[in-house]
Amino acid sequence: MLMLVLGKGKTGSLVAQVARERGHSVRVLDFHENQGARALTAPTLAQIDVAIDFTNPEAAVENMRACLALGGRIVVGTTGWLDKLDEMKALAARKEGALVYGSNFSQGVQELFRLTGQLAKLDGFRFHIEETHHTAKLDAPSGTALSLKKVITDVRPDADVEIASKREGDHVGIHVVKARCETDVFELRHEALSRRAFAEGAVKAAEWVGSKKGVWDFRDIFDQV
Repeated sequence: MLMLVLGKGKTGSLVAQVARERGHSVRVLDFHENQGARALTAPTLAQIDVAIDFTNPEAAVENMRACLALGGRIVVGTTGWLDKLDEMKALAARKEGALVYGSNFSQGVQELFRLTGQLAKLDGFRFHIEETHHTAKLDAPSGTALSLKKVITDVRPDADVEIASKREGDHVGIHVVKARCETDVFELRHEALSRRAFAEGAVKAAEWVGSKKGVWDFRDIFDQV
């Protein structure tokens, strides 16, 4: 496949590396080359099997609009834009494009989502989420923390789940889910030690969506990639 990686940051660069290791051809565009999604033209996208976005929320929305409007396929690992999800779903349906998005593409976090769903079934517990990321991360709470909250509230719609966010050091990502009652405390903790897990998941999602049309949350298709 020919993959177009949008973003030359730490994760985007690793996505390009992983894609090449898996035998794909790769093109990479940084912010200046693709400001306002100006590089995502019909001639460019006609040559691309799938784009992978690890940029920032504003750029990701512009990139999705450009790709989907031309019936393209895009995997988005950028977070902080889900207020535009309904718009993207409608555009993908209208133009027969494809979108896979996710708050986190690592296998470890997908397992954390599953375990959190099991934890949420406990009666009589209060739930709390803590997340820590590097100081350059733009959105807070993290997309992963918001997804964890949704996992809990899907099981317990009345749960009041607080999220505490920290931005310090160069942490790739730490997420802790706590369940507490008067007699017991349960704690689930996941720490990402490398961005490579995100990159591998994103490339696998791109391989999976290469011949499809529609919109999917990575959490819903993880078992298939």
